[in-house]
Amino acid sequence: MTAPGACDRLLVVCALGIEHRALRGGVRRATALPGPGVPELLRTGMGPRAARRAVARRLGDEPVAGGTAVLATGFCAGLVRGMRPGDLVVAEETSDGAESTPCTGAELLAAALSPYGRVHRGLLAGSDHVVRGAERAVLRAGGAVAADMESAAVLQAAAGPAGHRPVAAVRVVVDAPGHELVRPGTLRGGISALRRLRTVLPAFLEWHRSLLLPWR
Repeated sequence: MTAPGACDRLLVVCALGIEHRALRGGVRRATALPGPGVPELLRTGMGPRAARRAVARRLGDEPVAGGTAVLATGFCAGLVRGMRPGDLVVAEETSDGAESTPCTGAELLAAALSPYGRVHRGLLAGSDHVVRGAERAVLRAGGAVAADMESAAVLQAAAGPAGHRPVAAVRVVVDAPGHELVRPGTLRGGISALRRLRTVLPAFLEWHRSLLLPWR
């Protein structure tokens, strides 16, 4: 008997071409790993509107239970002092300020990612623009540990109105307080973030396999 809501396929969603290329290398390596299969990658384009539209189109009328688990990933802005490029953020929930989506198995996902670097857990805030400067403090005061432009939209589109589809979000810090981006699209100081994103796919697969374990 499989766990309630278990999904036998994994869709890994990112926004940018550089993120997609990094993940694609991880997928090639994953073909040698045991498990339920190689994940599908979906590049949505930048921003919440593009992300929501691409995920809704991909999932279509697929049932939320027993179909596809969805994990949003890519880069993010860290909001906590002491964060560094390359740190990992596991969302416990995502929110765009109007709607929140709880994440599935955040504790297990964080444990699976711990061998790959420093892991932070908490609220992942959604934004329609690159977060910089004083806005970091505002979002941090609201309880968020990191912010990005697509995760909240991806999880809203994927989870379904009753929230039965397993969803998760893992982001790699590319800038943080004291490590600001110079301008949108610039990965200055983010080489470590790119390297980290190339390596973490096995942890995503471990999270997905946990959804398929016998229910105890």
